[in-house]
Amino acid sequence: MSEQWWFCLKHMRVEPDQGCPNKDRMGPYASEVEAADALKTAAERNKAWQAQDQDEDDD
Repeated sequence: MSEQWWFCLKHMRVEPDQGCPNKDRMGPYASEVEAADALKTAAERNKAWQAQDQDEDDD
C-alpha cells in the first residue's frame, strides 16, 4: 500500500497517515506536496464551482 498524506486543519501542517483524527484533516493525498497545497486546491475548486453555479443561474 502506498503512503498517504493529509493536511491537518487544526495544526495547519502536512501529516502522514498517523496523525490527527480525519475529522480535523483534508485528504488523503498521494504526495506530501499535494497535501501541502490542500487549501489552495480547495479554494480553486470552490471558485470554479461558484462560477459554474453563476453560469447556471444566468441560464
